Amino acid sequence: MPVFLLLFIVIPLIEIALFIQVGDEIGALATVGLIILTAAIGVLLLRWQGLATLLRARSRMASGELPAREMIEGILLAIAGAFLLTPGFFTDTLGFLLLIPQGRRWLVQAVGSRVSVHGASMSGRGPYAKGQGEHTFEGEYQRTDSSTDSAEPTDSPKELPKK
Repeated sequence: MPVFLLLFIVIPLIEIALFIQVGDEIGALATVGLIILTAAIGVLLLRWQGLATLLRARSRMASGELPAREMIEGILLAIAGAFLLTPGFFTDTLGFLLLIPQGRRWLVQAVGSRVSVHGASMSGRGPYAKGQGEHTFEGEYQRTDSSTDSAEPTDSPKELPKK
């Protein structure tokens, strides 16, 4: 409940207060222009940071490692994008802080110490890797009915001729 209180009541109140103060100083039209400008710059920075994070994640996956840090950074970048696209100075500030790599890495370390990430091996050495099972058998199977006159098939197997 406290998170929803913060998201839906406190943050909009902060934004309204900032809109009034900034609009008083620079005017209403300039305030709207500034909001649009920060959103556009934020989206461009978000694309650049997101692409860099994606490339690091692909590199780690190619080396057989789980890209846990990059996954958390991706989530933080998505949150930054939501903040930047929400009109307001407070949310834009939070969004830009999440776009700064050092701030994001600090937050990843803080969150990462409380989160445990488990994953399957992608290197082909896992328990279900092809040819690695202890009980893998090759063979042929053919099911035939014991009688061709019978309308009901039977489940009794016939031996196949040996080769």
